[in-house]
Amino acid sequence: MASVQDPNPRPLPGEPLALDLLNTQWLASAGPADLLATPEGTRTWLASAGVAAAPAHGTREALVTARQAIRDVLTGQGGTTARDRLNEVLGHGCLRPSLGPGTTTTQTLEVDDPAWQPAVMAAVNLLDLLDQAPDRIRQCQHPACVLWFYDTTRNGTRRWCSMATCGNRAKAHRHYDRVKKTR
Repeated sequence: MASVQDPNPRPLPGEPLALDLLNTQWLASAGPADLLATPEGTRTWLASAGVAAAPAHGTREALVTARQAIRDVLTGQGGTTARDRLNEVLGHGCLRPSLGPGTTTTQTLEVDDPAWQPAVMAAVNLLDLLDQAPDRIRQCQHPACVLWFYDTTRNGTRRWCSMATCGNRAKAHRHYDRVKKTR
């Protein structure tokens, strides 16, 4: 996994924005890591996720709030309270539809406070994922991993955030168990 000093310290880049935000907390070899723990880490995540270059005052706090609301909704913790917290984040923005050149339609995200822009973007992304295929949003099945991913495999059977790390650990563990039984 990546460390906070890496140019792109995200442990699982390439995931949809909502899951990328969740994955700003992970278990590194040295223990729990939180990319949003510092203003520098927040700027790094915003830039590497392609969200914004310069955060407004309060962006980090808004992102932490959105991250927890997204996590609670996906894990089912908090019931209606989790849904209410996510709706609070979404309440900071609205999508304004408009007609563009020709007959193309566009939607523009407008926020009441620039600090909430990335958080609302992540919350809106979660809604899109839940509309598209909620069963494809998964947490890695490795017991020592806390990362989330969107399963884009054809048959929808992906189990690990990464075959190179968690998948390999699971295969090694199964192999060790088989060898141990034959002794």
